[in-house]
Amino acid sequence: MEIRKVGVLGCGLMGSGIAQVCATAGLDVMVREVTEELCARGFAGIDKSLAKFAEKGTITSEQQREIRGRLRGTTNLEDLADCDLIIEAIIENLETKRETYKELDARCKPETIFASNTSSLSITEMLTATSPDRQKRFIGLHFFNPVPLMKLVEVVRTILTDESVYEQAVEFGRQLGKVPVRADDRSGFIVNRLLVPYLLDAIRALEEGVGSIVDIDNAMKLGCGYPMGPLTLLDFVGLDTTYYIAEIMFTEFRERRFAPPPLLKRMVSAGLYGRKSGRGFYDYSDAKNPTPMNL
Repeated sequence: MEIRKVGVLGCGLMGSGIAQVCATAGLDVMVREVTEELCARGFAGIDKSLAKFAEKGTITSEQQREIRGRLRGTTNLEDLADCDLIIEAIIENLETKRETYKELDARCKPETIFASNTSSLSITEMLTATSPDRQKRFIGLHFFNPVPLMKLVEVVRTILTDESVYEQAVEFGRQLGKVPVRADDRSGFIVNRLLVPYLLDAIRALEEGVGSIVDIDNAMKLGCGYPMGPLTLLDFVGLDTTYYIAEIMFTEFRERRFAPPPLLKRMVSAGLYGRKSGRGFYDYSDAKNPTPMNL
């Protein structure tokens, strides 16, 4: 089956980005949100992103219009019934995802492939909400933020995934202009399996007085060539998001390296989520010149 029409569940930061790259690749895209307001907000973000690409000359004004013309929004799950592939990018709540997949399973054609953009939850636990035939056509497609710019996509296989479906998903990643990497359905996949312990160790180093916020960041930028330090990256990703992912990974592996440090828990409890809340390891009152917090 050729993938011509893609459904995207969720029009937030990740969903809108996924929708944009699919439409840019020449595919018809139907984006579903729970309210028209959220849908409109997501499409406004897509319009802004496409305008920036046009201004930079990455795409022409004509291409901008063509891409936008391939995107449609809805609040009705029924409108995704004829999609060849559905990519879910909704709230990271397993039961919410399972209920959504159960509803979609009853509506979509048998050939439709289901995919989740989750970064940490079990794909296998999601697919059990669908019929046995659908379970063979269920994968993970983990994109990275910002989706239109980041070249990587993790293509995740479960123990039930049909081999031909999996290979088609890998090829789909290439079709979008991404570099697909193959991963098995284990919490964190490849990137978070390696990244999360590194970030958590940076927090532990700060807790233990190994270095200051600025010194830890500069050490990893200048000593290892990273584009940003680990504490700056934590603010970018979101401390609440990192805490949630770490909890899931610690529950699965029961290894200390995945356990959220006490400082991270206290910061999340205090609402210090990073850039999204204006404060994290840095204070972003002056967005161009963030200053380290006194933690």
